[in-house]
Amino acid sequence: TMQSSGHRFRDVEHHPLLAENDSYDSSSSEADMAERVWFIRDGCGMVCAVMTWLLVVYADFVVTFVMLLPSKDFWYSVINGVLFNCLAVLALSSHLRTMLTDPGAVPKGNATKEYMDNLQLKPGEVIYKCPKCCSIKPERAHHCSICKRCIRKMDHHCPWVNNCVGEKNQRFFVLFTMYIALISAHALILCGFQFFSCVRGQWTECSDFSPPVTVILMIFLCLEGFLFLTFTAVMFGTQIHSICNDETEIERLKSEKPTWERRLRWEGMKSVFGGQPSLLWINPFAGFRIRQILLRSKKGGPEFSV
Repeated sequence: TMQSSGHRFRDVEHHPLLAENDSYDSSSSEADMAERVWFIRDGCGMVCAVMTWLLVVYADFVVTFVMLLPSKDFWYSVINGVLFNCLAVLALSSHLRTMLTDPGAVPKGNATKEYMDNLQLKPGEVIYKCPKCCSIKPERAHHCSICKRCIRKMDHHCPWVNNCVGEKNQRFFVLFTMYIALISAHALILCGFQFFSCVRGQWTECSDFSPPVTVILMIFLCLEGFLFLTFTAVMFGTQIHSICNDETEIERLKSEKPTWERRLRWEGMKSVFGGQPSLLWINPFAGFRIRQILLRSKKGGPEFSV
């Protein structure tokens, strides 16, 4: 407990009182964080992230080289090949943006006397800090034991993207689940057509691979597509429902009563995706500034902020 500034200072994990838009010394720590590439050095998360990319690459290989290139229908191959590969690029781009975007981390060690004096708190007002990362906790922030940081509007930590899903990267995570669900559904449809075509043609000229190899590759793709479609479709629906109700998964599981003014339905969607509905909502490249990345590399390369 600290009362030198006329207010009480508690070490607690939950129920913060600071507003969401309170920040810590934007001229120093926040500016430094903006110059760094966000990356979580978690072994399990990095393995899951690499597996995600390998599974997408495997699906692209089977679709392209096993099913489409051997096809005698030129336009069928071109249209489906372009569509599948575009969706794959969008999915992997969304994955990268989710993984490498700061989810809304509260600066470490901002629980200082100088910072608390700048907050201009009323005498006797209680503020809360996280004892694990020694930071003042804004409202709706939660501590992630893997990221070792307090995250604003933390929804959950996802090992598949090796990052928390929070205030600043939830949009990219939603796009990732959507595009993975779409390419999974597309792959399953193509597998159905391919099996039908192969059986009808008695497996002659069905693929450049032998019939046993073709069957094995397609069975694995079907299993992968079904599992990923089920998982990402459910996750996509859950995320959209949470956004429309302005409630994170942690808040829902803990049945926390909202102390904030909820943004419902379209207001919640516009808050997460930014602005009025447009094609930018489904564009994972929106807001990406390659010039900043080049400037950072000239300064000596990216740094890990976690």
